[in-house]
Amino acid sequence: MSGLRRWLFQTIFEHDTVPGRIFDIGLLLAIVLSIGVVMAETVASIAAHHGPTLRVMEWVLTGLFTAEFLTRLYCHPRPAVYARSFFGLVDLLSILPTYVAALVPGAQALVVVRMLRLVRVFRILKLAHFVHQADDLAKALKASLPKIIVFVITVVALTTISGSVMYLIEGPAHGFDNIPRSVYWAIVTLTTVGYGDISPETPVGQFVSSIIMIMGYGVIAVPTGIVSAELARAPQRSHLAGQCCTGCGNETHAADARFCKLCGTDLRL
Repeated sequence: MSGLRRWLFQTIFEHDTVPGRIFDIGLLLAIVLSIGVVMAETVASIAAHHGPTLRVMEWVLTGLFTAEFLTRLYCHPRPAVYARSFFGLVDLLSILPTYVAALVPGAQALVVVRMLRLVRVFRILKLAHFVHQADDLAKALKASLPKIIVFVITVVALTTISGSVMYLIEGPAHGFDNIPRSVYWAIVTLTTVGYGDISPETPVGQFVSSIIMIMGYGVIAVPTGIVSAELARAPQRSHLAGQCCTGCGNETHAADARFCKLCGTDLRL
């Protein structure tokens, strides 16, 4: 890695150096500013007086983020790996809406995806292990997926049957004028949301709805228990440092590591 690429890499990807911390803090401030600009554009009174200024600010900030993303690809030892990583995809998605808005008006509202980039605050505050805890949660959700799919199919069947039964019991006279609308009521009731736009009026319908409401607590508890069980099975991690390898870009190193566990690069360089 050349001297310029190494310096850019250490400034952009590292957080334990003064230039790196300054860069990360400046980046977070720019992200917050850009989100504020997009939100302000949706307020009619502000847009009427400051619309052109806000649009110029948005294009300037998008240009900065675009240059930053291209620089990350340039200085990263494995650009393709970074481009496919979580942060790489978020960085890309955060700059696309502004360009798309030039062809599709209103698309700039999707710029709020930049909020995901604020996850980098964990790196700045030396809380990188929090990010890895999020990785554990993602793995637990993935491991729970087959069970959750079976559970969702069961819930869909239950709401469909419940809605059909309520359609027969209540009928159009009480707002249950078709089965899809009755299924909508069953979903709202089973999830304990309860909008109140449709409600049973007959004693039998109220009895059935009471049973569905009680079952709703189980609907909330079951997926929570499935994911919790997978989290309990996850191996405990040792404390991880935020040091980023200049050889391969790997960041999952123990706090006392001297060499990268993937490529062997000296982490002190």
